[in-house]
Amino acid sequence: MAKKVKISVIGGPDFYMPADESIGYPEMWEKLKAYLTKQIDQVLPDRPDLIVLTEMCDLPREFKRDRMKGFIKGFTDSRGNDNIRFFGRIASENKCNISFSTVTPGKGDYYMNTTILLNRDGGVAGHYDKYYVTYIENDWNIRYGNQTPLISLDFGKAACAICFDLNFDDLRERYKELKPDLIIFSSMFHGGLMQQVWANECRAYFAGAIAHQRPSSILSPLGETLACSTDYMNYATAAINLDYALVHLKDQARLNELKKAYGAGITIYDPCHLGYFMISSEMPGVSAADMLKESGTITYDEYIAQSRLLRAEPGKLGESDDRFFIHND
Repeated sequence: MAKKVKISVIGGPDFYMPADESIGYPEMWEKLKAYLTKQIDQVLPDRPDLIVLTEMCDLPREFKRDRMKGFIKGFTDSRGNDNIRFFGRIASENKCNISFSTVTPGKGDYYMNTTILLNRDGGVAGHYDKYYVTYIENDWNIRYGNQTPLISLDFGKAACAICFDLNFDDLRERYKELKPDLIIFSSMFHGGLMQQVWANECRAYFAGAIAHQRPSSILSPLGETLACSTDYMNYATAAINLDYALVHLKDQARLNELKKAYGAGITIYDPCHLGYFMISSEMPGVSAADMLKESGTITYDEYIAQSRLLRAEPGKLGESDDRFFIHND
């Protein structure tokens, strides 16, 4: 059955508020809250179910690199967890989920780069610590995360990645096994085609909020861009449907029969070139999985798994005869 969700991402080259070194940390945080409120206000008219913000979104633009370690400690210690209260109030007042990335205290004398997900009541739904921090973050006393949680929101399960994480195949492979509905990516770099790779290989929607670069985007499980920020708007919003499945082209005839049966109740989308389709249920009471079962159709991943098993059967492997390649004049 249709599971429509509206997602907004906010980022851009000038996302961060400049730091004012002439004022103290408490006043700096108050100014930053006002700045972030204006950023978030841009997407609230769309009534999103989820708002995704950039990496370390609640810190001002960095001081000189060699001073960041002291700044992070001073600013975050002064602010405490008022950032959770601040974003939580916005979430509860607007009945939306919010994802924001920040610096959190560790269990020892160190810090973590953390994405925090808040539910519609403003409570903490879960958090993710950046799995692969950079050497610069090491210098700032920020340590590596060691968990890859799936965080439950009211519309589905989300996996998180932060900036440098996008470069690592082993992290993506973990998420492929966990099968999230959505990947939330907060970052200071874009990641280029790796965004598409993550979305497509994890069979998940992808919401990327990018600072310093553009665009911030929402991608489909096919790796296609559904909405993105521009030179003129540093935010984007897209409505997605989480009741979907990917089906190999060999079952096109079965899908045609489903289209005849359900009409506008099923969307069948061909992205071209990939050799499989994306189907979505647009009706209550019947899911995409129900439709596949009814028609005897398997998913694309099931088809690939069957192909691997077939190759592994005894007697299926062979090789060309070397005599064929001998050229006789």
